[in-house]
Amino acid sequence: MTANSLKQRLAAGETVLAPGVFDALTAMIAANAGFTTLYLSGGAIAYTKLGRPDIGLVSMTEVADTITLVRDRVGTALIVDADNGYGNALNTQRTVRLFERAGASAIQLEDQSFPKRCGHLQDKSLIPVAEMVGKLRAALDARSSAETLIIARTDAIAVEGFEAALERAHLYADAGADILFVEAPRTEAQMRMLTATLGPRCPLLANMVEGGDTPLSSAADLAEMGFRIAIFPGGIVRALARTARDYYASLHAAGSNSPFAERMFDFKGLNGVLGTEAMLNLGTRYEAAGKREA
Repeated sequence: MTANSLKQRLAAGETVLAPGVFDALTAMIAANAGFTTLYLSGGAIAYTKLGRPDIGLVSMTEVADTITLVRDRVGTALIVDADNGYGNALNTQRTVRLFERAGASAIQLEDQSFPKRCGHLQDKSLIPVAEMVGKLRAALDARSSAETLIIARTDAIAVEGFEAALERAHLYADAGADILFVEAPRTEAQMRMLTATLGPRCPLLANMVEGGDTPLSSAADLAEMGFRIAIFPGGIVRALARTARDYYASLHAAGSNSPFAERMFDFKGLNGVLGTEAMLNLGTRYEAAGKREA
């Protein structure tokens, strides 16, 4: 197991804080900020790559391509949102194999029907429990390493009620899921019921969405409740979208970036974040080595 093994950290009792990312740039900046686990959000990819809401429009290959680009830039543990596996059990197996090869440390699968919706949107629908259990077993059979964790998510609270969500989660644990994710509990009491009931079986993941159905809590508060993974999947997009709106409005009004200068990197500052000088120096060293050998 590597130092960044998510499985090892969960086994040691750590509560993992994973910010949402959607490309190599946000992944690099998050890793530089000190995060050792990142969450590649399907919703965030939809928002930024497509300029569309999270309603099942992103494809398996678009997510796989993004994993590859992120993995080329950072070595952190990477939790990947795989929606509903993009089809049936056989599609789910292909998704798991592809995402694992691309560099996913954990793959999240949900029990929504197709097309799916963001967990904090309404009017969702679910596949039968037996079908989801089959998809989870297919996912577990498809992975090549036990270090690649399978996260089972249920959206049943909004569709069938809290007790049904608990029942589904227990069955998903029975199927062998490594981590359980019961989406969108409505109250702190429900959150504590989840950890009390399901926590002894599997590590639990909590999803923090600003303006969503679940009360916002800090990672420390979530750890106290008994959650083992805390994700903040869309925060970066909401922050960037607001900044972009303000930036373009400022540029349109002023015809210049001067009023916005204190809120942005200049050319040198951005290249510092990207590590441009170090990369160019590395290229120069390779060129010099090649000339010496010639």
